[in-house]
Amino acid sequence: MNHDTYSDDYIRGILNSVKTIAMVGASPVEVRPSYFAFKYLVQRGYDMIPVNPGHIGKSLMGRPFVASLAEIGKPIDMVEIFRSSNHIMPIVEEALKLAPPPKVIWMQLGGRDDEAAAKAEAAGLKVVMNRCPKIEYGRLSSEISWMGVNSRTISAKRAPIPTQGMRLSLNRMSVGGGTTAASDRAAKNKTEQS
Repeated sequence: MNHDTYSDDYIRGILNSVKTIAMVGASPVEVRPSYFAFKYLVQRGYDMIPVNPGHIGKSLMGRPFVASLAEIGKPIDMVEIFRSSNHIMPIVEEALKLAPPPKVIWMQLGGRDDEAAAKAEAAGLKVVMNRCPKIEYGRLSSEISWMGVNSRTISAKRAPIPTQGMRLSLNRMSVGGGTTAASDRAAKNKTEQS
């Protein structure tokens, strides 16, 4: 699969089908991007599980931290990796050992490991790299346009303001294939600076 661009249907299919998401690298620190993404996805009705061995004994949005994927103790649909690229392969390998394995491996903005992606896809999992489910959800639901961001989503009707646990329709039509060139440039610049 070409991981440089994803169709709206591919992203939409994932976000509509997953319910339980384990976020590896979640942080209870309110200024961290993982905190914002976690909170947003909880508010959209996803069953979020924070995974971070450095925060055992704490909770995030009322959900206790676990040290590893193996400690979750129930099936998960998606593993969202909020770690740098050099930490991705061990997380994917741990996810593949779960019974049953997750359906999706999602690597946050700046996260990319083509070898880990190939390994997950060979095991039948869907993979998304260098994307944020919070941003993609907001874009596909047109919610992101409430903040004055051009989501390239066409609709004559504004989506409703979500309430706690409300899922918005992700079936709005986008133009231009919904590519996120800005995130691709940011990841490339980050890699070149390393």
